[in-house]
Amino acid sequence: MNTLIPQSSALGLAFGLSLNLPKQQIQAFCQRWQIQELYVFGSILRNDFREDSDVDFVYRLEPIASWSFGNLLDAEKELSAIVGREVDLVSQRSIDRDRNWLRKQNILNSMRLIYVAK
Repeated sequence: MNTLIPQSSALGLAFGLSLNLPKQQIQAFCQRWQIQELYVFGSILRNDFREDSDVDFVYRLEPIASWSFGNLLDAEKELSAIVGREVDLVSQRSIDRDRNWLRKQNILNSMRLIYVAK
């Protein structure tokens, strides 16, 4: 399966994002961290995205991958450096298990796929 990232060097208007994300760096990040799918959700997809807004991501790991809490913190730090903003990196698994159904539905209904492993 091919990535769903457009041919341009940045993710942005083609995905309805309020911020351009560097395509090649996002792809390399996902490959390095064994991320099968990466989504954005939250204010980056809405009109209330501001200069001080963070970027919210949902990730699904490849079946052979597993992360420790330290890995999650390191991945967030690296992704934050790529994006140039604070990030929240949330696993698809944690969303699937979330007991707050309003939050869960809000995320699931709004998240937009920006990377899928080949």
